[in-house]
Amino acid sequence: MSIYDYKAITIDGDEVSLEQYKGKILVIVNTASKCGFTPQYEGLENLYEQYKDKDFEILGFPSNQFAGQEPGENDEIKDFCLINYGVSFQLFKKSDVIGKNPHPLFSYLTAKATFKGFDLKQPNDKKLYEMLKKRFPEFLKGNSIKWNFTKFLIDRDGRIVKRYEPTTEPFAMSKDIEKLLDVSKHNDIPVMDKSETDVNNKKIYTGDDDEEVLNCEGKPCNFVYDDKTIEKE
Repeated sequence: MSIYDYKAITIDGDEVSLEQYKGKILVIVNTASKCGFTPQYEGLENLYEQYKDKDFEILGFPSNQFAGQEPGENDEIKDFCLINYGVSFQLFKKSDVIGKNPHPLFSYLTAKATFKGFDLKQPNDKKLYEMLKKRFPEFLKGNSIKWNFTKFLIDRDGRIVKRYEPTTEPFAMSKDIEKLLDVSKHNDIPVMDKSETDVNNKKIYTGDDDEEVLNCEGKPCNFVYDDKTIEKE
């Protein structure tokens, strides 16, 4: 099996085979519109704009499984992403990525790219871990997706190169992407400016109790969790 054996339904309702992405570098990510990590849409779109002409694609899969942070219908999600972040990469139908009936693609991804844990020396990793431990300890078990914006980098042969947990900003993936694209052989690809990006995960805001506030591209982003919105297994 490989990712090319799977099919998915786009956010517009069209079924596509992932085989159409054979020979391309991919980032596959589960997303949400009401999450503290939602501003990563901007970083993902920047990556896409930077490399899309070099056989690079991003495939976004909205999911409502993490504290109900993607409640909208598919057309609402599409409009939100376009209006707020100018998203032009491919989005897919809202799907489950964990639990009893996850999208088969995500079952495959998490089986092949296991969870390596959070780096508790990094403030945002530690805060996300503590929130999960307190509120959703079941999410910490096994290799499943832990939260919105878990990202997988795929090479031109469909092999999973690396898994990035939600706290990894999209920009921090650029070096790995450039290696797969072999930027040194393409002088027409400008190297992305890293000067203003916090890739060390050091900026953080603190909140009280269930309101977790993390730094999102220079602005505070509130994590507000409501038990009543959580889909129980």
